[in-house]
Amino acid sequence: MSSDKARSNPGEGTEFFGHPKGLFYLAFTEAWERFSFYGMTALLVLYMVDQLLLPGHIEAIAGFARFRSLVESVTGPLSTTALASQIFGLYAGFVYFTPVFGGWIADRYIGQRNAVVIGALAMSGGHLAMAFDQTFLLALLLLVVGSGFLKGNISAQVGALYPEDEESRRTRGFAIFSMAINFGAVCGPLLCGWLAQAYGWHYGFGVAAVFMLAGLATYLLGYRHLPARVGQQVQVQEPLSPREWRTIRALFAVMLITVFQSTSYFQLYNMFKIWVQDAVNLQAGSLTIPVPWFQSIDALASILAVPLLFAVWRFQSKHRGEPGDLGKIGTGAWLAALSNLVLAAAVFAADGAPVNTFWPVLYCMGMGVAFLYYWPTLLALISREAPARANATMMGIAFLTLFVSNNTIGWIGGFYEQMSALGFWLMHAAIAATGGLLVLVFGRRLHRVFHPD
Repeated sequence: MSSDKARSNPGEGTEFFGHPKGLFYLAFTEAWERFSFYGMTALLVLYMVDQLLLPGHIEAIAGFARFRSLVESVTGPLSTTALASQIFGLYAGFVYFTPVFGGWIADRYIGQRNAVVIGALAMSGGHLAMAFDQTFLLALLLLVVGSGFLKGNISAQVGALYPEDEESRRTRGFAIFSMAINFGAVCGPLLCGWLAQAYGWHYGFGVAAVFMLAGLATYLLGYRHLPARVGQQVQVQEPLSPREWRTIRALFAVMLITVFQSTSYFQLYNMFKIWVQDAVNLQAGSLTIPVPWFQSIDALASILAVPLLFAVWRFQSKHRGEPGDLGKIGTGAWLAALSNLVLAAAVFAADGAPVNTFWPVLYCMGMGVAFLYYWPTLLALISREAPARANATMMGIAFLTLFVSNNTIGWIGGFYEQMSALGFWLMHAAIAATGGLLVLVFGRRLHRVFHPD
C-alpha cells in the first residue's frame, strides 16, 4: 500500500529562481485566468445596474423571469440595485462553492491536471456567452462550473510542488502564485473597463474570453511539469487517524475565522463600485476615470507589497519575530478593518460633497495588502497540514469560505440603499475586526494543534 503522505512532484530537480519550474506555469495560467475573471467581475454589477436589468434589456435574458421569481421568493421584492447585488453575491459565492466538488472529483477520479483543463474550457465558454444579453444566465452557470474544476485543483498543485518539510519556501511559493493572480487582477479591470466605457459592455466581456483561452494554452504548455495528483492513490482507504481529524477540525476553525475578513474584503467587488459611481469625483482633468479601474488598485498594491513583505518577514525571521500563519491571518483582518475605516472617515469628512479619489484609492491599497497577509497564508497552511488523501478537497473547502462571504456581501449589499454610506462602511470595519479578535482569542490554541511539539 502506498503511503498516504506521498506526493507526486515532477517539479523536483527543475528549479527556476529557487522554485520548481511548474510554479511558473501555474502562476501564468492563473494570471491569464484572473485577467479574464476580474475583468468580467469589474464590469458585472455596473453592467447589471446601468443596462442589463433595465427595461429593454432585462426581457431579453433567457429564463430570467423564473430566476428572479425564485430569488425574490426568498428575499422579497428587490430594487434594481439590490437585485444586482444579490445576483453578484450568488454568482461570486457559487464560484467558490463548486471547488469542493471539483477537488473531490479530482482527488478520486480524474486527477488535478485533467480537472484544470475541463475547468478552463468551461470558463472560456462562459466568458464568450457573457458577450450576449440572451445567454447571461448560461454564462454565469458555465463560469461557476468551470471555476469548480479549476480553482482548488490549481492551488493544490502549487503546494504539491514542494517537499513537506519546506514550510517557508512553500509559503513564499504561494505568495508568488498570489502575485501572478494579482497581476491578472490589475490588468483585467483596466483593459475590460476601458473597452466597456469606450466601445460598450460586450467588448469588455469578449476580451475576457480571449485571455481565458490564453490561460488554457499556458497550462497545456507546462503540463508535464505539473503533478497529476496530490498524493498517490491507494487501493484501500484507511480511516483518518485521531491526529488527522484534530488537524482537520483546527483547519475548519481557521477557515471560519477568515470568513469575516473575506466578507469585508469582497464588498470591494460589489457595492463599493456603486458607491464610487454615486459619491466619488471621477474627473481627472479631461479624463473620466472608469469605475472598474478602482478594482485594479488592490491587486496592484498586493503585487508591490510582495517584495516588501518578503524583506520584512526575512528580517523578522532572523530576529525570531516573524509571525506565524495565524498571526499573519489576524494582521490581514486588522488591515481590512482599518481600510474600511478610511472610507468611513472620507464619507464623514465630505459631508455630502463628492469624495476625493485619494480615499477610495487608499482603501483599495489597504485591502490589497490585507488580502496578501491572510489568503495566501491560509492556502499554504492547508497545503502543509491537511492529510494528503484529502488535500485537494480541503483546498476546495477553503474556497467554500468565500462562498459564504460572497453570499453574505450580496445580502448585505441589499441594505446599501437603506443605510447611510458612513454606517455601511463602519459595519464592514466591524466585520473585519471580528476576524482579528477571534485570532487573538483562539490563535494560541490552534497553533498548538498544528505544532504539538
